[in-house]
Amino acid sequence: MALVESLAAVNGSIASVGYGLAAIGPGIGVGLIFGNGVQAMARQPEAANLIRSNMFIGFALTEALALIGIVMPFVYGVK
Repeated sequence: MALVESLAAVNGSIASVGYGLAAIGPGIGVGLIFGNGVQAMARQPEAANLIRSNMFIGFALTEALALIGIVMPFVYGVK
C-alpha cells in the first residue's frame, strides 16, 4: 500500500521525469553534430561555409525533438 501512496504523491512530477529522459537524445545529438562539424571544418577549411550551414540545419532539426518532448507532457497530461 505504501508503494501506491508514494506513486500517487509523485504524480505531478512524472511529466518532468519524462521530459528529462526525452532530452537525453537531443543532447547527445547536438554534441555529435557540433563535434563532428568542428572536426570536419578543421580537416577541410575551404568547405567551412557548407559544413556550417549543414551543421545548423541538423542542429535545428535535433533541437525540434527536444521542443516536441517538452510539449508532449502538456498535451497528453491535461485532463
